[in-house]
Amino acid sequence: MNRIERRFAACRERGRKALIPYIAGGDPQPDATVPLLQALVEGGADILEVGIPFSDPMADGQVIQAACERALVHRVNIRRILEMVREFRVDDVHTPVVLMGYLNPIEQMGYAVFAREAAAAGVDGILCVDLPPEESGPFVETLQANQLDPIWLIAPTTQAGRMHRICEVARGFVYYVSLKGVTGADSLDVSDVAVHVASIRTATQLPVGVGFGVRDAAAAARIAAVADAVVVGSALVARIETHQSQPEVMYDVVRELIADMRRAMDAAVVKSALGAEQ
Repeated sequence: MNRIERRFAACRERGRKALIPYIAGGDPQPDATVPLLQALVEGGADILEVGIPFSDPMADGQVIQAACERALVHRVNIRRILEMVREFRVDDVHTPVVLMGYLNPIEQMGYAVFAREAAAAGVDGILCVDLPPEESGPFVETLQANQLDPIWLIAPTTQAGRMHRICEVARGFVYYVSLKGVTGADSLDVSDVAVHVASIRTATQLPVGVGFGVRDAAAAARIAAVADAVVVGSALVARIETHQSQPEVMYDVVRELIADMRRAMDAAVVKSALGAEQ
């Protein structure tokens, strides 16, 4: 059982839904990443998602695109991201870390080298946005040989056959994109999310996380009522951008946003359990 499996098992045992915040590695500057990750854990994060900056992040909206640009100004690449994870692991050996990125930088590094170095740094899972599962065989095999979980996205438009294929190759958890469009879009329909999450659960026993469109604690609570995990990215990255010139304020704001979401999610789970008993 790896860190991701252990964390979801612990959440289930505690009657808790996992909270998965995303930040772009190296944003707003490289030396802020580890303190930000630590602040997220202090706020109540269960799993951390770290973006690998890329010049053409096609699945991301303007907020995360700007974060990637800020990181790229400092020449942050995969190797520097792995250094950050390695530094984070000095004080935290338990919180799972998932890297989110695009295929081009990984291919340039080489699958075997990337997987080996990611595992050595303390990474637990990889979400490669633009790699189709139908073409992922060698990549998935390399990840699994290094005890790394391949994480996959399922969209509202994903057909049933393809959803089953994704679930066959996925490990760790499945990430459902709650709306059509890029990260940061604003049209969250929780009843529709619930229908899709139920459909995904017919194809896999893996936990189902939901992201895209989670802007605040109230939205996180609504998603927690129907999913196993809530992923928050753009709302967090926007606050990092706003407070980038005041690092200590930035860490406090990030910590408090996650703490607010954690409290709202926990309250929603309790309310749901009480309603089920009545």
